[in-house]
Amino acid sequence: MNKKKPSSYQAAFEELQSIATQLESGEANIDELSALVKRAKELVLYCQERLKGTEKELSES
Repeated sequence: MNKKKPSSYQAAFEELQSIATQLESGEANIDELSALVKRAKELVLYCQERLKGTEKELSES
């Protein structure tokens, strides 16, 4: 699993979609489940920060 910071919002979003698909399939074992949820949380936080940054930029212009 990729633990690096996403290169872009789109990359983070696509990785989140991939994780959601894996979780929905029910094929992840308990060890993988924990890692997937942790990574998803990191990606959600990254996306939230990017959205807040963009919103701030737009409100200042």
